[in-house]
Amino acid sequence: MSEIPETASGGVVWQSSPPGSIYDHIRVASFSIGPDGLVEQWSRRAVDLFGVSAEEARGKDPVEVFMPADLRERGHRRVKEILDGKEWTGLVPFRVPGEERPHGVAEMYVMPTETEAGERAALCIVVDVRALRRIETDLAASQAIFGQSPFGFLLFDTDLTVRRANRRFATVFGGDADDHRGRTVHDYLGRPEAERMTTALRKVLETGESVTDLRIVGAAPGARDRRHWSINLYRVHSGSGRPIGVAGLGIDVTRRHNAAREAASARRNLALLNQAGARIGNSLDLEATARELLDVAVPGFCDLASVDLYQGLLTGDEAPPGRWGSSHDVGYGAGSAELRRVAFASAVADTPRRTDGGHARDTGCPGTVPIEVGAVHRYPFNSPCAGALRTGRIRTVHGDDGDLARSTLVVPMTAHDTVVGLVQFSRAKGSEPFGERDRALAVELAARAAVCIDNARLYRREHERALILQRSLLPPGDPEAAGLDIACRYLPGTDATEVGGDWFDVIELPGHRTALVIGDVMGRGLRAAVAMGELRTAVRTLAQLDLEPAEVLSHLDEIARGLGAPIGAQQSRAHKNRGPELAEVYLATCVYAVYDPVTRRCTFANAGHLPPVLVEPGEEARLLPVPPGMPLGVGGEPFEEVEVEIPEGALLALYTDGLVESRDHPLDEGLSAFRRALTDPSRPLEDVCDRVLGSLNTGHGEDDIALLMARIQGLPAEAVGDWRLPREPRSVGRARELARAQLAAWSLEPLVDTVELLVSELVTNALRYGEGEIRLRLLRDRTLVCEVWDAGLVQPRRRRAKDTDEGGRGLQLVGLLSSSWGSRRTPRGKTVWFELALPEGGEAAEPTVEQLLSMF
Repeated sequence: MSEIPETASGGVVWQSSPPGSIYDHIRVASFSIGPDGLVEQWSRRAVDLFGVSAEEARGKDPVEVFMPADLRERGHRRVKEILDGKEWTGLVPFRVPGEERPHGVAEMYVMPTETEAGERAALCIVVDVRALRRIETDLAASQAIFGQSPFGFLLFDTDLTVRRANRRFATVFGGDADDHRGRTVHDYLGRPEAERMTTALRKVLETGESVTDLRIVGAAPGARDRRHWSINLYRVHSGSGRPIGVAGLGIDVTRRHNAAREAASARRNLALLNQAGARIGNSLDLEATARELLDVAVPGFCDLASVDLYQGLLTGDEAPPGRWGSSHDVGYGAGSAELRRVAFASAVADTPRRTDGGHARDTGCPGTVPIEVGAVHRYPFNSPCAGALRTGRIRTVHGDDGDLARSTLVVPMTAHDTVVGLVQFSRAKGSEPFGERDRALAVELAARAAVCIDNARLYRREHERALILQRSLLPPGDPEAAGLDIACRYLPGTDATEVGGDWFDVIELPGHRTALVIGDVMGRGLRAAVAMGELRTAVRTLAQLDLEPAEVLSHLDEIARGLGAPIGAQQSRAHKNRGPELAEVYLATCVYAVYDPVTRRCTFANAGHLPPVLVEPGEEARLLPVPPGMPLGVGGEPFEEVEVEIPEGALLALYTDGLVESRDHPLDEGLSAFRRALTDPSRPLEDVCDRVLGSLNTGHGEDDIALLMARIQGLPAEAVGDWRLPREPRSVGRARELARAQLAAWSLEPLVDTVELLVSELVTNALRYGEGEIRLRLLRDRTLVCEVWDAGLVQPRRRRAKDTDEGGRGLQLVGLLSSSWGSRRTPRGKTVWFELALPEGGEAAEPTVEQLLSMF
């Protein structure tokens, strides 16, 4: 019987022991001895213990049957004493019948009894000593494991109350081990964790499935710090397999948890830094860079974040290096300059876009008034935000119970000892406050963004300067030229791309001729714009020399190669560790064309540029077969010229590669689209330009676009006077007569005297210093041009005549009376020319006495 419970009335209720009783484990058996000393009764457990059936044991002398021979005499004495009424307890070796050697040792308890007749008898209780020793060993081992374990150990009963706790558990949770009997997990843990633990205990008890590494968080009695435990649960069974409770082993893993959290935080921080390196700075836009910073920080690092940049930085104002945020700067008011809120991000639900970070009351950043994204504001002088800007050091601000943010890091954005703005990282209620590792990460993130923002600022300043330089070098408005109707377009790349080196120019040449130029310096940025300016200036200088197009490009090639010459010796010494260096190599493409409106012929020379496009009336647009040549700056290759006669009303287009080439389509497709856009050249030239830019994909913004278009008009025959004069003295008078008659036909009588005088001087010089036949030509367009040609190669040179010289003042007179004059070489000699402005309803201005005397 396992137990004898009592009823409410105090009576005893007998209860059968369930299977797996303690008696099964200790192997208890019984038998009885009659008055004659022989076995009378033999229990079934005795059969199991001794291996002898009841039939074999009854009526036998137990001493003779079960005891070894050397112990039988003592055994008989003990049996006699027992039958005389004496109790006895002791260890008795026994053997199985038929064997000589002892089989085991039994602990025997003999109690005297009486039969119904009053005779003496005995009842013997036998226990297998080996089973008892095993139980003692198991109990000792169990006690050692339970009592000496360095981990908390609990044994829960089937009703989930604590049946037993070990000393280690009591050390953590207070009291003695026995004080914890009858308690539940609710006595140790908060409600959420206690319910989790109860659910796990019930599941283990019902299913028998063990639970390993159940993480429980709580605080020991009297302690404020939260501890982390790893709980292992398994069901405990009786010898027969009946569940009798749940054993729980608890290990304090707080240090392990903290180390794992630190490792996870370090991995997260490294991942954030890696992500920051990949995502911050992809744009050269200040506001976009600020938004990229917040995209990285929220929600991976914080719950709320905002970025403020100095207003002066955003508007392009210059500031001394290292002075951003200084209280000595002009306009900083109460210790803080104007800033603009450029970005805000939040991972907190229902957070308004307009916010001050949730810590305005404590920090004064910027007060109780929220800051709208895009708003310009100032921080109070004594606020942590203003202090961070002045000192360049991070500040930590803790929020109150009513604030949205639990803690905030106020981090100045510093690049190259210059504070460009302020970023605030905040963690809301329920998130862990910032630690030292977080502070270091915040500084690193802000610094990376600050460098990118400062680079964007420097780039924007350089981009604006390059754009100003480039636009200042382009022809203002729509240029004018004799015999040409001109329209042009220039489209810079987007703000995301650097300024290119595209340029075009329209240069008036003597004889009402016009030079059309278009070029593209390879490379981008301020250097490309400067190189473009140098080449454009060189082109204008060479054009005034009235050189042939191929000669102009040859000289430009030398100039471009000079731009890439080795740096000076003094600069080389500054870089002596790196050896000799070269300056940046400048390569450029260019088309130089000279158009003569009298002959309507255009001479082209090309230096690696895309070919011009010509559209004749009634014909499709075609590429002119101008040899491409090598780009300027390569050197070593001559340039070829091509002369093309262009009919009246034809359209000539010069352009850069940004118009016809992009990543979306190859060059051939762009050229085909460009030619198709020119199918109706009779429309107004401005409309044709707009159609070209509208039909081609010019919105990609990958490169600058320059487009120069000219419609050929030519000079009418009645606007040209052309004569050939023999080489004889009377040709001087003939030249005056021809000029007088032509001016009268053009109704330019006010210019007759001046033209007669100057023509006489030029023809006389041709007779005196020139060679071959003389040619006189008058051209009337927006001005009057007179040209005198001869076969001589000696160029006229203006000099100051001495007071005693009778001549030598002809060219001085030409320079005094004309608006401009000059000479140029031709394939068969030279041409000397002068130009006069047409009279505007009045007489031509006569030279003053002082001007005439200045020649002597």
